[in-house]
Amino acid sequence: MDKDQHLAAMRHSLAHIMAAAIKKLWPEVKFGVGPVIENGFFYDIDLGDNKLSEDQFELIENEMAKIVKDNQKFSKHYKTIDEALDWARSSDQPYKIELLNDLKKFGTTALKDLGSDELSTVAENDGTQQVSFYENGDFVDLCRGPHVDSTGEVGAFKLVKVAGAYWRGKESNPQMQRVYGLAFDTQEELDKFLIGQQEARDYDHRKLGQELDLFLISPLVGSGLPLFTPRGTILRNELNEYSQLLRKKIGYSNVWTPHIAKRELYEVSGHWAKFGNEWLTVNSKESHDDLVMKPMNCPHHQQIYASRPRSYRDLPIRYMETTTDYRDEKAGELLGLSRVRSLTQDDSHTFCTPDQIDHCLKQLVDVVKEFYMTMGMDIKARLSFRDESDNYLGDKNLWDRAEGILKNIAENSDVDYYIARGEAAFYGPKIDFMAKDVLGRELQLATPQLDFVQPERFGLKYVDKDGAEKTPVMIHFALMGSIERFLAAYIEHTKGKFPIWVAPEQVRILTVNQEDKTVEFANKILDEALDMGIRIVLDNSSQSVGKKIREAEVYKVPYTVVIGDKEIESGDIIPRIREDLRINESDNKLPITDFLKAVSRESKTRTLKTTF
Repeated sequence: MDKDQHLAAMRHSLAHIMAAAIKKLWPEVKFGVGPVIENGFFYDIDLGDNKLSEDQFELIENEMAKIVKDNQKFSKHYKTIDEALDWARSSDQPYKIELLNDLKKFGTTALKDLGSDELSTVAENDGTQQVSFYENGDFVDLCRGPHVDSTGEVGAFKLVKVAGAYWRGKESNPQMQRVYGLAFDTQEELDKFLIGQQEARDYDHRKLGQELDLFLISPLVGSGLPLFTPRGTILRNELNEYSQLLRKKIGYSNVWTPHIAKRELYEVSGHWAKFGNEWLTVNSKESHDDLVMKPMNCPHHQQIYASRPRSYRDLPIRYMETTTDYRDEKAGELLGLSRVRSLTQDDSHTFCTPDQIDHCLKQLVDVVKEFYMTMGMDIKARLSFRDESDNYLGDKNLWDRAEGILKNIAENSDVDYYIARGEAAFYGPKIDFMAKDVLGRELQLATPQLDFVQPERFGLKYVDKDGAEKTPVMIHFALMGSIERFLAAYIEHTKGKFPIWVAPEQVRILTVNQEDKTVEFANKILDEALDMGIRIVLDNSSQSVGKKIREAEVYKVPYTVVIGDKEIESGDIIPRIREDLRINESDNKLPITDFLKAVSRESKTRTLKTTF
């Protein structure tokens, strides 16, 4: 058993140990399922009118420690499904009865909605279906396994959270409680992970978004519909401007499309059959049109392409649009900016001949590398290919050709890559660029993807050099993915300490008093900075200088300049530099105009560090 297998077995065993401890403390408990998850385990429980709280975790952990100390052996045995049903009835376990009845009636496919194969194993013994059980001490559970040999072999653990969970993930089913635990081989590994988790909470984009006054979610507007403040809007605009600049350099032109469209558009594209139940629809009072809030942009861009005859001489044709799309995400899955119902994409589409695919994709890969280097984020490429299922449209030979092209580009573009079968879009393979944030978490961001299917479904054509009509290839591309999801990642990656070029506030001027000459001098600096395009704020309040400095630090302002009599007399300032931007330990005295010119230059060149 390798390390990963050992960890999985250990964590699975701890799910049983936790369940056994809960049953010891609350004998009336009803159990759902308890699989292994990343870094730990959970178990779904039902305590009826009682509700478990995190205050009771210590009580459960103490009981778990007793079971671990007893070093109880895990033993596996089998029962027929009817025998298992007798056990579930006598144990008063209604959720297990339901699963066993489904298993008996429909087979293992009935259990797929659990999202885990940890529940049970079906074996054939003398032609009789059997299910497996594991026993430790006086606790017995229906389970596939595997487990460690005994409870004394489970390493370090900690219970961390309890949350509501609908039975089998369906809102029409009873709501249970899901108890989560962490598990690692050693206490040192567990402590290290917990420190990382605390850092993640400190860097949480929702917390930083509020502290830095970037965005909010209003209950009156609705969940998953973020509102951006002036400061947050600067972030959005600067990122989008850079994204557009990089794409304009390689020939993209802006287009605009409306936010609603007829359902028929998405039926033709093939999206409706796949995702229609996840979208927001609109009823017209003036017509019988079935309208949809725009969930993606590619069908719209194809209509622009189709609006006039095209020649091979026109190709490649490249459209880009930063626009908001809408998807009816489940309320329980909405999370800050990471998962929203209104997502803004820096979207683009290329229409090209087959011979142009290689060149067009290489350009996009170069754009991705430049953008994420500027953002200070390391990337690698996930080649998202089809698997052998029937979830994909189009000719398999075209898929094979497209996947070969993507692999060849990845190999020749100096990026790390790996292949992920089953991660392709239904209409074509793609390159998902994955970035690691400051906490080491892997995030899916930029995505160029090939599409041989939609252009054919819409009947798109160009006249080739031989005079024949042919179907163009379409390349979908989003540099940030969605701006909201990218911002969630970027805020956490930078801890809210944005580089000069993207910082909502680049310079803050603080006055030591409210005398006329001080105010006049500060306003002169303000006007000069604004003329240079610098984002600057003047704090001329009556608060102490120390309090003003602390407030600027809370907002993580890159440069803070204090103005008093010395600065007025000399015309020189010593800017306070945010520590993460420094390249020199000492502070330098600078003429004010020289300082402002340097800030302007840093902003235009998108530097990650100060030049002082």
